[in-house]
Amino acid sequence: MVGLVKCGDQLYPRIPTAAGTNNACGASLVKQDKPAANVILPRVKRMIEIRHLRKEFDDNTIPLKDVNVTINNGDVISIIGPSGTGKSTLLRCINMLTEPTSGEIIVDGQDITARGCNLNEVRKKMGMVFQSFNLFGHLTVIENIMNPQITLLGRSRQEAFDKAMYLLTQVGLATKVFSYPDELSGGQQQRIAIARTLAMDPDIILFDEPTSALDPSMIGEVQSVIKLLAKTGRTMMIVTHEMDFARKISNRVLFMADGVIYEEGTPKQIFDHPQKELTRKFVQRLTTLSYKIDSTEFDFEAMNEELQAYGEKLLIEAERLTKLSLAIEEICINNIANYSDNPFILVKIEYSEKQDTLYLSVKYKAEEHFTPRESESKLFLLLLDEPTTSVSEKKLTDDPDGCEYQIDMSFKWVEE
Repeated sequence: MVGLVKCGDQLYPRIPTAAGTNNACGASLVKQDKPAANVILPRVKRMIEIRHLRKEFDDNTIPLKDVNVTINNGDVISIIGPSGTGKSTLLRCINMLTEPTSGEIIVDGQDITARGCNLNEVRKKMGMVFQSFNLFGHLTVIENIMNPQITLLGRSRQEAFDKAMYLLTQVGLATKVFSYPDELSGGQQQRIAIARTLAMDPDIILFDEPTSALDPSMIGEVQSVIKLLAKTGRTMMIVTHEMDFARKISNRVLFMADGVIYEEGTPKQIFDHPQKELTRKFVQRLTTLSYKIDSTEFDFEAMNEELQAYGEKLLIEAERLTKLSLAIEEICINNIANYSDNPFILVKIEYSEKQDTLYLSVKYKAEEHFTPRESESKLFLLLLDEPTTSVSEKKLTDDPDGCEYQIDMSFKWVEE
């Protein structure tokens, strides 16, 4: 069973351990009871307020033009948007690793942009997890987690050790205590970085693309730890390009574009019902791929690489992507393009998370009409016969792209 455990005044994710194993803090599961109907809930505390934040760099780049947002205590915020729109700069400004050009940042009631602000004290409330891990290579895992506690919080070596061991157990790396960072995988290093941040007992945690430097096979293990942290009541802000992750973990999503928070709302509002044009286009690009094929010389390998990246971002199974690739190659390259002097093929790939279905649409104009079930490929015919695969075709009239035929396929997923 996975739940939350209490260590001191903080809640942490509990990772299952061997039977009878006690953690260093002797913590126990915390039951989250619903408030009674007649209880008046306390007023929501504002944890971070950002007013008219602007950042200009010396080369006249302006990643942040006018950012205004309020983050409440316990919010889990995902920040999304195209590259270069100031997402990471915003996080770096919040903990003053990057100094804003103008504007105000109020953290727990204190303006950290004001002269005389004790930034070291403010940063004790705030932890940051970087995409590049930022572990000290000459220190062991346990030293990486202990040293900041001793230096910045004044804990004894025993207190720091107990805390570090407890957290390493929670992230599943208690056996790596005396390892060095370069002896660990990327996913393990990032979990160590998260444990180091948690050891400082921050009220706010900032994640700057925590999975972007990881191999696809390691992304899930880090996301699992962050998802558990989201249940502890800490305020979290996460810059991410993993949209499925953002949808599942957040209570609010900020979409950034052109140096401002262009649109914000719940995950359902942003991903399913965006109100503004740029947000709609961005979300559509995330779930849709389009290609035009006009010869057998089409760069199929490049398309496959893009398909893999698409699948990684949307957490689509590799087996399903392989089936999709097989269908595109057989329909478009081996048949329509191969038997036509001037093929014109439009391919659209779309994924519906709600229905957990991958869709393929092929519209084309060619001398020869191709019927999928008349394919000479036994492998492709076996694919068509699978209960999780469907195929249909139709003749088009007055198509705006001038296409004459359309083939539609869908690929569902059923756990074994």
